[in-house]
Amino acid sequence: EINMKMRALVSGLISLSLLWSAVGFANPSGDVNQQAIKNWPTKPIKYIVPFSTGGVSDGVARLLSQQLSPILGQNLIIENKPGVSGIVGTQFAARAPADGYTVIGGTITTHAVNPLFTKSLGYDPVADFVPVVMVGTVSNVLVVPMNSPYQSVEQIIEKLKRSPDSLTYGSSGLGTSQHLSAKLFESLTGTKMRQISYKGGSQAMIDLVGGQIDMVFETVAAARPMIEAKSVRILAVTSKARLPNLPNVPTLAEAGVLGFEMQSWQGIFAPVGTPVAITEKLARDVNQVLAQPETQQRLRALGVEPDGRAGDQFAAFQKAEVSKWTKVVKDSGFELE
Repeated sequence: EINMKMRALVSGLISLSLLWSAVGFANPSGDVNQQAIKNWPTKPIKYIVPFSTGGVSDGVARLLSQQLSPILGQNLIIENKPGVSGIVGTQFAARAPADGYTVIGGTITTHAVNPLFTKSLGYDPVADFVPVVMVGTVSNVLVVPMNSPYQSVEQIIEKLKRSPDSLTYGSSGLGTSQHLSAKLFESLTGTKMRQISYKGGSQAMIDLVGGQIDMVFETVAAARPMIEAKSVRILAVTSKARLPNLPNVPTLAEAGVLGFEMQSWQGIFAPVGTPVAITEKLARDVNQVLAQPETQQRLRALGVEPDGRAGDQFAAFQKAEVSKWTKVVKDSGFELE
């Protein structure tokens, strides 16, 4: 009888143990258990780039992968999932498990303005993500073909005042930095231009050199080869202050568009619910990389000015960007597609 009772007791304890495991007794919330959080990462981390290869987002991701993997002790594996202004890849990241093994390289497009241009987005850039760390800011340059009749920003404004909609600009689609720069330009100057959309910035630059379009607000990195080849002329930069690597180029504010400031940005986001201990560790590790002179030099070559704001600071910045661009887009009279 004692043996029977012992067997029953052992059997009961085993069943209870299995039940505790099933419901995640180590962490009643059902999230990743504390030991897994403490040991993170124990396997490779997927880094989603919601744009195609060769762009700034892709360049930043590959640089971080090289520099971060040794610090993390695991590989940071880049997965490009381009499509529809970054929506395809961002939807994928929003639905990924919140276990620290999927992050996304987010931008002003994917994590601030896409809701302003697309009605059925499939994700919420604020509610569905945790801002981990802001890698850096990205400025654009206003460029025209070298044989353009426009030698200054003032001449472009004068032309548009006389003939609204008479000039075209190239962009990589709704909500991209090229498109936002043009919208802010229109808003602050009271002018109107025609947008010509391309699948990527490189095609827009080819058409700009060929004279098919009048101007592009392009990232410094994408425009640099054609600037160096002297096939385009820079009229201004979109940042608040002049860029260290283009000290002789005025800002748009200096060129006559008072109040103009447009900078895209590159940041890392994780699916909402990712443990704070993991996001904080990742932010610290990224900042360790950003502190290295070699990393700073390589980021600047991509047109990215290193930043490093993390957690609440990055979240506050993201919300401020959403507010700023909501007003600009609303003022422009744009209607959701």
